[in-house]
Amino acid sequence: MSTEIAELATARSIRNPVLTGFHPDPSILRVGDDYYLATSTFEWYPGVRVHHSRDLVHWRALGGIITERRLLDLRGCGDSNGVWAPDLSYHDGLFHLVYSDVASFASGYWDAQNFLTTAPDITGPWSDPVALHAHGFDASLFHDEDGSTWLLSMSADWRPGRDRFGGIEIQRYDRARRELVGDAKIIFTGTDVGLTEAPHIYRHDGWYWLVTAEGGTSWEHQVTVARSRDLLGPYEVDPAGPLLTSVGRPDLALQKAGHGSLVRTQRGDWYLAHLVGRPYTPLGNCVLGRETAIQEVNWPRGGWPRVPGGVPATEIPAPDLPAHPWPDEPATDHFDAPRLATWWSTLRRPATADWVDLRSRPSHLRVHGGQSPVGKQTPSLVARRVGAARCSLETVVEFDPVDHRHLAGITGYYNTLNWYYLYLTRADDGRVVLELLSSDSGRRTAYPELTVDVGTAARVGLRVEFDGPALRFGYDLGDGWRQLPVELDATILSDEHAAVIVDGEPAAWGFTGALLGLWVQDLGGDGVSADFDHATYLEH
Repeated sequence: MSTEIAELATARSIRNPVLTGFHPDPSILRVGDDYYLATSTFEWYPGVRVHHSRDLVHWRALGGIITERRLLDLRGCGDSNGVWAPDLSYHDGLFHLVYSDVASFASGYWDAQNFLTTAPDITGPWSDPVALHAHGFDASLFHDEDGSTWLLSMSADWRPGRDRFGGIEIQRYDRARRELVGDAKIIFTGTDVGLTEAPHIYRHDGWYWLVTAEGGTSWEHQVTVARSRDLLGPYEVDPAGPLLTSVGRPDLALQKAGHGSLVRTQRGDWYLAHLVGRPYTPLGNCVLGRETAIQEVNWPRGGWPRVPGGVPATEIPAPDLPAHPWPDEPATDHFDAPRLATWWSTLRRPATADWVDLRSRPSHLRVHGGQSPVGKQTPSLVARRVGAARCSLETVVEFDPVDHRHLAGITGYYNTLNWYYLYLTRADDGRVVLELLSSDSGRRTAYPELTVDVGTAARVGLRVEFDGPALRFGYDLGDGWRQLPVELDATILSDEHAAVIVDGEPAAWGFTGALLGLWVQDLGGDGVSADFDHATYLEH
């Protein structure tokens, strides 16, 4: 079989999840023959990760939209705060991006400021953001057939004893004046499932269709559909129940199905992009975080939309579109480009030349040290998403620490409270050593018995490997790879483990997923840096 025929054959089905690893809250958009998926990024830059497809089967990463502090400053951002549930739309020759910056979980407050930025092309340039309201998160735009534009969001209610999810709110947005006008109105209060959020409106078949997420973002998640002849309601809920859910089906490979958005192909077929989780055991921890899947939607004229079976499928027929595969991402990044590749993200600060240096030493990534593992202003962590239960990241580092305040190495990371870190540092007796440190819900554990004397090795190979629920580290001092003799619990790097409830209130959530990263600390502010020769990511 020729390569071309093989590619055409593989395009006959969509295999879920289409975006593996940390890619939640998908907003799907078609512009002409191009499809775009925007997903949440929380405390990571670039904010609002975007993927591109021409057949809904093959997707390539374009990077992110929020690449500079002008668009959003994440300094001090809490774990799983920051960019929630972006929404992409297209109108009058412009891409419109609405995104929420959520600053708090405490005491029932969210402090969710919403912003709008526009661009003539998906790659920018993006306009200075317009500050919208802060009434609630998961904001989206609806462009009606009469030329009007409307902002939707969940309506948050902080008052004790009230429903925190006060319904779906709508308010008109004046594109010419770049401001909200008129009064906001609640148009939908949801079903008995509750926790109604993530609104999107579509005009189809003479109706306004309101798609929301309900049940929370975990095992009770679902996609709810309601319709009205009038934009402002009242909205009637589909009497058949949710469009999609995995509730009550722990046997399904794809769990947490919810938070969906619809797209119509050039041929008139409908598809739903939504988030899912893949626990390692039934209803167990999801180390891969919340991922993006796509389902086929049957929508008969005069009827309600239906996902076959109402549950998430791991494989569905592809749309009748020409197959359009993209070149595979290289396994090894040799750091030859002038900027970080699209698969990398940086924590709480954009990848600016003052700390991410790809020019001073050709084919090397020089990372200038930042704050400690709990620092939330200027950490120096360059990471990529864990995309499979069995995968690894391998690098070679050159680092000359002066004392114990200087660390550089490789990490399996979830947030400031949950991580594993194998690093080079300087011991009190002057030796350069490899040490292992872990943090489980903020409780740090050192492993002094595993300390490795680096000796005269100027270049040290480092590897971190995910093997299902196990995590392992390896090192190479120039005489071959050796495994550190300890098996660590990878499942602490999960949404479920990160969530903390105190007296019924969320003290912390887990909304991201595990990452593999290159980490450098300069705790004394002495100006130290580490050079990484390459980074190889493999899925096993």
